[in-house]
Amino acid sequence: MKVRFWGVRGSIASPGPRTVRYGGNTTCIEIRTDNNELIILDAGTGIFPLSQMLLAELPVTANVLITHSHWDHIQGLPLFIPNFIPGNTLRLHGGFDPVSGKGIEQVMAVQLQYSYFPVREVEMKARIEYVTLTPEQAIQVGSATVTPYLLNHPVIDFGYRIDCGGKSVFFTGDHEPPYNIYQPGDMGHDEYQVFVDEKNKGIENAIRGVDILIADSSYTDAEYKTKQGWGHGTFSSCIELAHRSGAKTLYCTHHEPTRTDDALDEVFKAAVAAKAPLTDTMDIRLAREGDIHEF
Repeated sequence: MKVRFWGVRGSIASPGPRTVRYGGNTTCIEIRTDNNELIILDAGTGIFPLSQMLLAELPVTANVLITHSHWDHIQGLPLFIPNFIPGNTLRLHGGFDPVSGKGIEQVMAVQLQYSYFPVREVEMKARIEYVTLTPEQAIQVGSATVTPYLLNHPVIDFGYRIDCGGKSVFFTGDHEPPYNIYQPGDMGHDEYQVFVDEKNKGIENAIRGVDILIADSSYTDAEYKTKQGWGHGTFSSCIELAHRSGAKTLYCTHHEPTRTDDALDEVFKAAVAAKAPLTDTMDIRLAREGDIHEF
């Protein structure tokens, strides 16, 4: 399989001289199976340069897996160039939204309102299909098995495990490790802790033994103290999760948009040093636009 990063920033695109080394586009990751089947994880602004590259291999069938519907993970979809060319297929996968009562089709419908975009979906020339997924129910995408898992974010959020030919990738999307919302001694603390422990164990089992774990590491431990409940992980939490689940390679991503490349290097180096006893059997990297990992 081959993994290529097209967008690694979180929350909002942040292009400029201080982010040019790691990149300023929001989340988009290209997966290619050994049969060259195309799977795209999220459709942030990074999907636009990916779509430009795809023009050299038309027609394409793009299987896009949306982790959740926050803007930085979907806002590139209207400008996915193959949508405007006959003969292509965009197959959009994602979760059911219990708030709106709609499936993944609302991700396109909301963005393609005339108030926000000048082209209606019916005017697009590609075939657009929608697949609403159910947690822990695997689907087949060509030669790959894709399994969605419900992770922890302030909206329905899927992490995806992709298995193909004995190789595996897990992407968390935006994920904050579940924690106890009660203080020790509060009524409900012990009961809720059982839920937290079971949820964390289930996530670890879903990731168990993957070749590559791509995880949301937005914050340092110090920053997290004022951002608990925002739905994002830390460098430390990602290293710990990779260690407990036996992941071989960890890519830290969803880089905080105000963090410069130099600052990103500094906080990453400090986090790895602080967790040195857990990193002996693991390859840990910062996700960078343009990086390719073949395995």
